Amino acid sequence: MTRTVNGLIAAPLTLSCAGRPVARYELRPEVDPRLSPRPALHPVTTLAGTPVTEFAPADHAHHLGVGVAVPDVAGHNFWGGRTYVRGQGPTELDNHGEQRHREFKLCDPDGFVQDLDWRTGGTGATLLRERRTVAVTQLADDAWSLDFTFSLTNPSDDELTIGSPATNGRPGAAYGGFFWRAPKEASAPTVFTADAQGEPAVHGRPADWLAMAGERWTLVFAGATAETRRDPWFVRTEEYPGVGSSLASASRLAIAPGATAVRRVVTVVADGTLDRERAATLVRKAVAA
Repeated sequence: MTRTVNGLIAAPLTLSCAGRPVARYELRPEVDPRLSPRPALHPVTTLAGTPVTEFAPADHAHHLGVGVAVPDVAGHNFWGGRTYVRGQGPTELDNHGEQRHREFKLCDPDGFVQDLDWRTGGTGATLLRERRTVAVTQLADDAWSLDFTFSLTNPSDDELTIGSPATNGRPGAAYGGFFWRAPKEASAPTVFTADAQGEPAVHGRPADWLAMAGERWTLVFAGATAETRRDPWFVRTEEYPGVGSSLASASRLAIAPGATAVRRVVTVVADGTLDRERAATLVRKAVAA
């Protein structure tokens, strides 16, 4: 069935690498408003076709593949699910927003440039305007990279702040920003950086790159700007497999009127299990591409 967004065809995009489809981009997933609808990449696969994302899994239905999700934008939830309220804990609130596709500035088989509005669920007011740039590049016969940049602009006359459960009183839960939900397998994936290994050692800390390896795949995430490299990584392996960057870790991120916050995350998507040396080599190549 053909669907439309603002009168325009909203069919999913397929991104290709080396002549093979490696990612599908859904402009407007048909999900419950309480999941904070937003454009997302799913499925994403290795060059051999192994899936490396999950969409709306049973354990966390608001995890929608790969995209940008933020639990607190001026009190509005663009993550989905419950909101962490200081002194109350996770709370069901009617505060869910939606990221809406506005237009493509560029749209090719190996990437796109997209403008979006982050709107409140009640009045439909636009809190943020986003420019999203996504590009696919082949790195080797068994690896490719997903280059994902998002620029968040405050269109209002007042300062806007972005928070997280951590800034609202829940230690260790500074999620919000770029987020990749990986597939859950029989065993939890391994995670490592250049000098640390395991979820307790890498979660909540900045690192030039961070790798997550499953049964037949490895993802290597790297911050490609100074601001992104300063953001700690949010990492889960045992509860569920997911990696994201933390826009608001120790304190809320303020965006002044008319100002823009920019983050760029480049992810290596590889077949098989990479060791540290090859992970580092591929991610350097991906960031420089």
